Amino acid sequence: MPDTLYLSLWYPNLRLAALPGKLAAVLSAFAAHGGEARVYAATVWPVSWSEAPVFQRVYGHGARAAEPKQAVDEALELLHEDYAYDFQIGWSLWELERGGRPAEAATADLSPRPSARADSPARDDREDASLNPRWVRSPRLVRVTGFGPLFDEGAYEQEGHIRVEFGSDAPFLEEEADLEAVGAGHVEENVRQLVELAGAVEKESGATARVLWSELGESLAQRLAGRLGMRN
Repeated sequence: MPDTLYLSLWYPNLRLAALPGKLAAVLSAFAAHGGEARVYAATVWPVSWSEAPVFQRVYGHGARAAEPKQAVDEALELLHEDYAYDFQIGWSLWELERGGRPAEAATADLSPRPSARADSPARDDREDASLNPRWVRSPRLVRVTGFGPLFDEGAYEQEGHIRVEFGSDAPFLEEEADLEAVGAGHVEENVRQLVELAGAVEKESGATARVLWSELGESLAQRLAGRLGMRN
């Protein structure tokens, strides 16, 4: 069963004024590890997730997207202890494409598409894609959130000063697929990309603690070991 995967980062004695620099460092690390160099969107939430955003801007994809520092500076101009600062940035992984679309579709496309009619494959092509799934590099939007110390009653203590939400963990496991040599290689590449990104954001932002976790509380490492038949 797919689960949502998160990375939480903590910083010692973090002052609110230092949060913009930490967020920019985390966002800037994506480009070297399978991600985009620019930010797709930014949202600022006051007090708790149940409140309406006080700032929201969708920059777009490609050349329209914002440099990390620009997006952070604009969003954190409203710097308050009880605000959360949410950014979306593109990241690509190997995924199985079934029926002409990856099994775990991204929450938003990272490039413009033609109309559905123009983009729709012929009947035989759709059937072939369904019967013969193939591996493709598929884009998804990752959420990077910085928490003020008073947001949602001190959520940072459990969530991290900065939390990265990767979305579904399916590309790291593909539990419903038969992993032949090629598939196992793609899954391992996804995991390696995740591990390298986690290490990079920790180092470049100066975090002193990091935790990779899921909503269901299951260990990705243990599930992956069982999936690939690894032994400790």
